[in-house]
Amino acid sequence: MFYRRLERLIDVFQTAPSEAPPNKVLPFYLYYLRQVWPSFIALLVVGLIGALIEVVLFNYLSRIINIVNTTTMSELFSEYGGELLWMAVVAMVMRPLCVGLHDLLIHQTISPGMGSLICWQNHNYVIKQSVDFFQRDFSGRIAQRIMQTGNALRDSAVQAVDALWQVLIFIISSLVLFASADWRLMLPLIVWLVCYTFTLYYFIPRLKRTGVRSSDAYSRLVGRIVDSYTNITTLKLFAHTSLEQQYVRQAITDQTQKAQQAGRTITTIDTLITVLNGMLIVATTGLALWLWTQSLLSVGAIALAVGLMLRIVSMSGWLMWVINGVFGGIGMVQDGLEMVAQPIHVADRPHAPALTIPRGEIRFEAIHFHYDSYNSVVQNFNMTIHPGEKIGLIGPSGAGKSTLVNLLLRFYDVKSGQILIDGQNIADVSQESLRAQIGVISQDTSLLNRSLRENLMYGNPNASDAAIMEALRQVQADEFITQLSDSEGRTGLDAHVGERGTRLSGGQRQRIAIARVLLKDAPILVMDEATSALDSEVEAAVQENLEPIMAGKTVIAIAHRLSTIAKMDRLIVLNQGQIVEMGTHQELMALNGLYSRLWRHQIAGFVSESA
Repeated sequence: MFYRRLERLIDVFQTAPSEAPPNKVLPFYLYYLRQVWPSFIALLVVGLIGALIEVVLFNYLSRIINIVNTTTMSELFSEYGGELLWMAVVAMVMRPLCVGLHDLLIHQTISPGMGSLICWQNHNYVIKQSVDFFQRDFSGRIAQRIMQTGNALRDSAVQAVDALWQVLIFIISSLVLFASADWRLMLPLIVWLVCYTFTLYYFIPRLKRTGVRSSDAYSRLVGRIVDSYTNITTLKLFAHTSLEQQYVRQAITDQTQKAQQAGRTITTIDTLITVLNGMLIVATTGLALWLWTQSLLSVGAIALAVGLMLRIVSMSGWLMWVINGVFGGIGMVQDGLEMVAQPIHVADRPHAPALTIPRGEIRFEAIHFHYDSYNSVVQNFNMTIHPGEKIGLIGPSGAGKSTLVNLLLRFYDVKSGQILIDGQNIADVSQESLRAQIGVISQDTSLLNRSLRENLMYGNPNASDAAIMEALRQVQADEFITQLSDSEGRTGLDAHVGERGTRLSGGQRQRIAIARVLLKDAPILVMDEATSALDSEVEAAVQENLEPIMAGKTVIAIAHRLSTIAKMDRLIVLNQGQIVEMGTHQELMALNGLYSRLWRHQIAGFVSESA
């Protein structure tokens, strides 16, 4: 029960205080520390008490030596028994309680809770980024930065608040005790503090810079390795293992060099601090002995001075590693900020309403769009798709077919113009509601590394097994599903399909994707080479089953095999982002234009890309 209360002090899934995290390091730290401030306040208090107990024990040590030096054995317990008992209570009860509470706060509350909270909120923000965001970087690198940012922020914050606070209290208390014994004992420690602080002040910015570079190199290395594993089939097919090893080797070399540069700085700091510590030991011990020879210092005071000094020397080395950890963590956070705090380029407007589709009319009005700074893909594009109409988009590669679909799904925002669905500008409604109303079957079929049932229920989370099997039957996938199994012994709908669905063939994946969209039953259907991975017999059967399902829906189909879309209500031929022809199959053939040439060049279902 006690553990559970501590473990629940941080609500991992609490709502973020703002839509986007700050994009500067200090505000980013404060943004998350404010969400867990009670735990850190408790850690500060426990750290203060722990540091004071350490100093009190050293003071008791000095006191005992003086008592033993001036008291007979018969008087020891009779006169000082209460004081000795109190010291025993401090050492055996108070200190263990303080250390135990300190460990509980870190290991039961802050360490698991804060890291998970940061990871959850960063993931929730990054997942809202546009498709373009994820296409511009390695998926492994993105995941690495999300994970490392949370852990680095948590660890560096705990180290800074916990360790630095304890050291500060201990050193201040030590100065007070030195002054109470003889003010001159403070002098070596003050000189040491000045030199120690200057050393850290000089090298900390360098540690921070090397930390950022090392973290970036590590993220790049992870990204390259994940990229190799994700595309392992391509790597094997082209027999480029050695080339890929060289690709990863370059990243490992860069990461190693960055780590070595950081190591040089750390070694230099460590050496300088060791020299300073040696000087502190000699100066404090020599001064204490000289004061004792002058009868200005007791034996107990010498023990106190030497004990505190040795403890400070020990803490200084530990503090150096703590500071290295803190600034290494800050470097990782700064590296992660470049990704996790990027502004969202395709964002919902505040309080955006949900899209409603009573009819299914789609209008493209004066659309201009280009990717980055390249030439426009679509210029002054206008098109109306009537409710329930089924159109086919045709054209050579680069004509703008997939771009129009991406704009309709609002994967990108148009540069100018507007796209309306039943009179509603898609830029004014929530993206989630927009995509919930559009079913998409694409040629790039990707499945989640989960069970087949979970993949299919992406289309309809409330679908029953009977509905799932009916959808599979309509795409002729029910037979192979019953024979499916995985390495864990799961079968049928419970079998896992592997990363991106690689345990299934291309045709099987495409049938699962079609079944998933059938379960979604959205009023608008987009088919981008929906049956390209199927053999002719299965394709004909699937298309026959799709026809009644498309009834009453607004359909946009893209296909290079023109025979698959020749029966559409209207065919729209695109070239260089413009409509060049429009009509039925017969009307376009009569024009003897681009569509006619594409049709004639079609051989065995393939359209020449150079047409």
